[in-house]
Amino acid sequence: MITNPTSTGERFSAAAFENDGKHHILLGASGSVAAIKIPLIAQALGSRANVSIRIVLTEAAGQFLQGQSAEQPTLSSLINLPNVDGIYNDEDEWSKPWVRGDKILHIELRRWAHILIVAPLSANSLAKMVNGISDVLLLSVIRAWDTTGLVDMRKKRIFVAPAMNTAMWRHPITRKQIKVLAEDWGEGEDGWVTILRPTEKELACGDTGDGAMMDWKKIVESVDEYLKLGGRKDEVNGV
Repeated sequence: MITNPTSTGERFSAAAFENDGKHHILLGASGSVAAIKIPLIAQALGSRANVSIRIVLTEAAGQFLQGQSAEQPTLSSLINLPNVDGIYNDEDEWSKPWVRGDKILHIELRRWAHILIVAPLSANSLAKMVNGISDVLLLSVIRAWDTTGLVDMRKKRIFVAPAMNTAMWRHPITRKQIKVLAEDWGEGEDGWVTILRPTEKELACGDTGDGAMMDWKKIVESVDEYLKLGGRKDEVNGV
């Protein structure tokens, strides 16, 4: 795990933060070029009062944050953003051999989180999410999500911001998968998924059309409204 300097190296435990008085924001990203917006989202949310942010990245998402350009900082630089308290990847799930009594990371992250934001949600991760596949840490958190609110004693939502090529977004398989999220998992009192729908623009691949991740500022606004975060502690460039 890329973490802060005060880490003890012990397995993460949600119970240690249960009464810290903060909004716990779990920010996930899967393999889309829109993963380069994660630093902006994290910086903006981290400027709010009384928040704690932990970031979960798939291996593919991490490939877009290797310091290739000014808009693609290194993963290690993200931990220096305000109120980012941990960054996790797939290897952290089983970083050392498990023994009875040890905490299990994807369960602890779910217990800790008050909200999960997956931005971007790639076509591949969307398909896996809908079909219950949990072969990486982020998807394991989603698969273990307390959809009823009866386990963690708190009803919590997952916000997803799909991002993919226009042809992929318009594909009939994608329509079926989005329908599951919207109608089966999202609507009504029992809903637990909020879809932050893509926008139309020129994509990184050169195509122009819908499928681009919702503007990161609007994603932040949606989270602000849901958690009632209010104003910023200080100004963040571009917000």
